[in-house]
Amino acid sequence: MKALRRGALALVLAGIAAAGVRFKRGGPVPLQQGGWRELTGPELK
Repeated sequence: MKALRRGALALVLAGIAAAGVRFKRGGPVPLQQGGWRELTGPELK
């Protein structure tokens, strides 16, 4: 039972650490412009 508690605690701490690193970096930056556009004419080749 003690090993199970230690394992659960390790998973919780690892999750908190991973979330902290992710939020500290600011996460992915969304595109400011661009994206999908329709291709026409010679661009279709």
